[in-house]
Amino acid sequence: MVQTAVSPGLTEAPGPLPQEFAAIMWPELPTVAEEMVEEIGQAVPEYRPLLEGPYRTVLLHSVQQNLTSFVELVANPGASTAQRDEMCRRLGRFEAHEGRGLHCLQSAMRTSARVGLRRANSVGTRYSLPASLIVAFADAVFAYTDVIESLCREGYVEAKGARADEWESQRGRLLRLILAGSAVPHPAVPDLAGRIGWAVPAEVTLVALAPPGERSHLRIRGLDGDVLVDLEDQRPHLLVPGPVDEARQAMLEAALEGRRAVIGATVPLAGAADSLRWARQTLGLAESGVVQEAGLIRCEEHLVTLWLLGDPALAERLATRQLAPLAGLTAGQKERLVDTLRTWLTTRGTAAHMAELLHLHPQTVRYRMRALKKVLGTQLSDPDQRFATEMALRALHLRGRAAAVASRSGPAATGPAATRSAPPAAGSGSAATRSGPAATQRPGPVATPLTGHAAPSASMRLAGPSMPPPVPPMPSPVPPMSPPVPSVPPAGTHAPGREPEMPRGHDGG
Repeated sequence: MVQTAVSPGLTEAPGPLPQEFAAIMWPELPTVAEEMVEEIGQAVPEYRPLLEGPYRTVLLHSVQQNLTSFVELVANPGASTAQRDEMCRRLGRFEAHEGRGLHCLQSAMRTSARVGLRRANSVGTRYSLPASLIVAFADAVFAYTDVIESLCREGYVEAKGARADEWESQRGRLLRLILAGSAVPHPAVPDLAGRIGWAVPAEVTLVALAPPGERSHLRIRGLDGDVLVDLEDQRPHLLVPGPVDEARQAMLEAALEGRRAVIGATVPLAGAADSLRWARQTLGLAESGVVQEAGLIRCEEHLVTLWLLGDPALAERLATRQLAPLAGLTAGQKERLVDTLRTWLTTRGTAAHMAELLHLHPQTVRYRMRALKKVLGTQLSDPDQRFATEMALRALHLRGRAAAVASRSGPAATGPAATRSAPPAAGSGSAATRSGPAATQRPGPVATPLTGHAAPSASMRLAGPSMPPPVPPMPSPVPPMSPPVPSVPPAGTHAPGREPEMPRGHDGG
């Protein structure tokens, strides 16, 4: 039966699809094949005009043949795939004769996979199938798609007559088979590796490369002979046998010539797809500004960030729940308390230590901590709630960093506001001060390019209603007063532009 790809390290690998599942899939094939062809026409512009003529019949037959072969392998693991294999090679040869690149076929296959997964979800609901079976089906579909793609590539290369590139094509197929995981018959990888003289390693490290710009082709020279590459993929990548040590890293840096890339985790051969997935996720974070590094980046140094931002919607939901007690405060009050709370959770420092990090007076820190304890209550003393709050604030801090990078990429900020940095959290640097009438300034927001005044931080935008940018105050003989935190009456008076400080004799947190 069809085996599913292994993803060790994070979760247990899905098991093989039961043979009985084939009986459920057979009746779905005719309609799902038609749906796939329709969506291919919408998703791949190069195929759209062809679907009006006889090529539609060719494409529909190819889709039906691939679907039939997939279900036959589920029903009978020993079923022959010779007819399917030859049909896929013919497809590749046809694409070469038509003068199209393989990216068209690749896009069509990904579109078909998405349609198949949607239908599986619908069938699973109809028959009340367990979620584990749907997960195993999705895993098998992606692995099967990789095998189909490699067969089409063989026909494409053959038709192109690229004898000089045939050896490299075999190496590319080997890389795709490795990334397909256990869905490929066990002898396939060592057999193909033996034919091209590639020693199969126990561990591998995948490297995700930043894709080239439009109308440009990625060329990399100077790689070690045992490094497998796929530069024709829309998301190019490399496979390095074993770990990337200093010598390997120097080789990559010289070959990439400054191009941004991410070195994935070193994993067993069967976990190659996981290493590439984590590397690509880290590359996306670097491109968005969350990971503030350039050149060659190591995924292992950002595993916590990957975990925190693995599901942005869930992180936002967690932040909304954990910061709900602060929803009634003004944006400024909420921002000050969140900055202080994040610093306390990440340092567990004294008021004096936190005051140094936040560039505040210790009495101000004590005042804020009393306000937090009154508003949050047992949320600060319960270990589970405290951990959830810290994770939510760390995720928001990382997303706020990306928003700050995006804002700096626009027109330069002008006006009286100066740049301010975030407080230290999860390895970040200390806060900075700025000049002005106030004796101290809070870390957090970044000046907007239009007004020159600070915009609400990411944590404020998620934890409560969004606030418009503040309007610059008109000169007044009476300085404005900072509003006190609700439910926590200020003790005594305070200087203009400063937060109220507790009177002497209150030691606070």
